[in-house]
Amino acid sequence: MLFLRSFMILVLSCIAIKINLCFPNILSSLKTLPIDGHFNFEQLHHAAKDFGNRYSFLPLAVLHPNSVSDIATTVKHIWQMGPGSDLTVAARGHGHSLQGQAQAHGGIVINMKSLQGLKMQFHIGNLPYVDVSGGELWINILREGLKHGLAPKSWTDYLHLTVGGTLSNAGISGQAFRHGPQISNVHQLEVVTGKGEVVTCSGKQNSDLFHGVLGGLGQFGIITRARISLEPAPEMVKWIRVLYTDFATFTRDQEELISGESTFDYVEGFVIINRTGLLNNWRSSFNPQDPVQASKFKSDGRTLFCLELAKYFNRDETAVVNREIHSSLSQLNHIPSTLFVSEVPYIEFLDRVHISEIKLRSKGLWEVPHPWLNLLVPRSKIQTFAQQVFGNILTDTSNGPILIYPVNKSKWDNRTSVVTPDEDVFYLVAFLSSAVPSSTGTDGLDHILIQNKRILEFCEIARLGVKQYLPHYSTQGEWKAHFGSRWEVFVRRKSSYDPLAILAPGQRIFQKAVPYSQ
Repeated sequence: MLFLRSFMILVLSCIAIKINLCFPNILSSLKTLPIDGHFNFEQLHHAAKDFGNRYSFLPLAVLHPNSVSDIATTVKHIWQMGPGSDLTVAARGHGHSLQGQAQAHGGIVINMKSLQGLKMQFHIGNLPYVDVSGGELWINILREGLKHGLAPKSWTDYLHLTVGGTLSNAGISGQAFRHGPQISNVHQLEVVTGKGEVVTCSGKQNSDLFHGVLGGLGQFGIITRARISLEPAPEMVKWIRVLYTDFATFTRDQEELISGESTFDYVEGFVIINRTGLLNNWRSSFNPQDPVQASKFKSDGRTLFCLELAKYFNRDETAVVNREIHSSLSQLNHIPSTLFVSEVPYIEFLDRVHISEIKLRSKGLWEVPHPWLNLLVPRSKIQTFAQQVFGNILTDTSNGPILIYPVNKSKWDNRTSVVTPDEDVFYLVAFLSSAVPSSTGTDGLDHILIQNKRILEFCEIARLGVKQYLPHYSTQGEWKAHFGSRWEVFVRRKSSYDPLAILAPGQRIFQKAVPYSQ
C-alpha cells in the first residue's frame, strides 16, 4: 500500500509539473495579446455552469471583449498555435444552455455580453431592420425597438437570451407558424470563423457560411453582429386559453389555426396531466368568459390539452379585433366553459416567462437542474407519440410544463444547419422539467432523465422520424444519424470554417485535432 501510494504521488507530481510547464507559456501568450478588453484567469466558476445545472467544465480563462477585434485576435492566436494546442473556444451569452454547450474545458470562454455596449442601429422604412451585437439580449432589442414603434417578427418564449445564442439554434415560439423561427428573419451576419477571420455574410454574400452558422450550434463561427428584420409593433395583446380533453380534436384545431391566414398571431399549446386547482391558478391573470360554468369544471386527475392563442392589436382596433376573435373561436371545438381571456400590453405578453423567473428565483427554484428534452415530431406521427407518452410514460406534469404546437416547414430555410422532420407540418414538443436537488422521488433528476430516455427509446423503436431540437448526443455516430443526409455538408462546412475544431467544444460533435468521419 505504501508503494502504491508513493507511486501515485510520483505520477500526479509528474502530471502537475507538465501542466505547470505548459500553462505559463499559454497564459503569458494570452496576456500579451493586443486586445482592448481583458482576460480573467481566476474567477472562472461562473463560466463553468449553465441553466441546465448538470455539467460543469472549468475553462482556463474568460475573455471579456470590448470589440469584435478582441474575439478575432484571440481565435486567430489559438488557430496559429496549430493542432498541438488543446485550447478551444466557447462563446457564452446568457448561459442558458442545458448540457454544457457554452463551456470549454481548459479552454477560453468568451463573455459575449461584454459586447452589449455596441449601439443598436435601427433602420426605418418599408423594410425596417436593426443591426445588433451577437451578445445583445432580445429583451433589450424589444425595449429599444418599441421606442421606434418596431419589433422583431419572431421570438422565443424567454427573451433574456442573446441573439448569437438563439440564432445558433433556431429560435422558436408561437409566432413560428407565420414568420418561421428567428433564423428565418435575419438579413445579414458578422461572424468570426475558427481561423479568426471576421466575415460579413448574407444570403447573397458568403452565403454558405451564412446558412451554415444559422442553426449551426456554434460550429462554424461566432456570431458577433446580426441584422434582424422588424415589423410595426402592436400596443396590446388578447391572450386566450381554452381546454380540450380529446387530443385529436386539439391538434386538428391547432393545425387549422396555422393554415392559411389565421386570425391569431401566436399559437401554442401545452399538456396538463393529473393537475389539481388548475383553473384557480389561472384566474389571477385570466378571466373566464362564463364564470358560473367555469366554476363547475373539474380538472383533477384528467389529461387535458390547453390551446394558447394571442391576437396583437392597437387600442383603436379593439372593437374589430373582438369580432374577429369571436368569429374564429366559434369555429373551434374546445370545451365551451373553459374560455379564459386576458388583455395585456405587448411587452408584458412577450416577457411573460421572466415574470415566472422572478417568482421562482425568490423561492430558490430557478437555479436547479433542468433536464429539458425538446423534440420535433412529424404531424403524421403526433397521435402515436401522444398515445404512448402522455399519461403512459408521463403520469403527471408537476415537474414542469409540456409545450406542444405545430409549425409550417415552408417557413424554414432548408439551407441552414437546422435539421427538421421531412413533413410539411411538424410539432415542437418540449418537456421543460425542473428537478429538485437531492430528491430521489418522481421530482428527482434521475427519475426525469429515465423518463426522457424512455421517450427517446420509444421514438426510436417506433421509427417516428423525430428530430431533437437543442440536440445533445455523446458520440459522433449519433450526431451523424441526427444530421442524416446532411452530415456531409455539415462536415464540409466544419473543415472549411473551423478545420482545427476550435469552436464550441461543448456541443461534443467534433474533437480538436481528431479527423472527422464522413
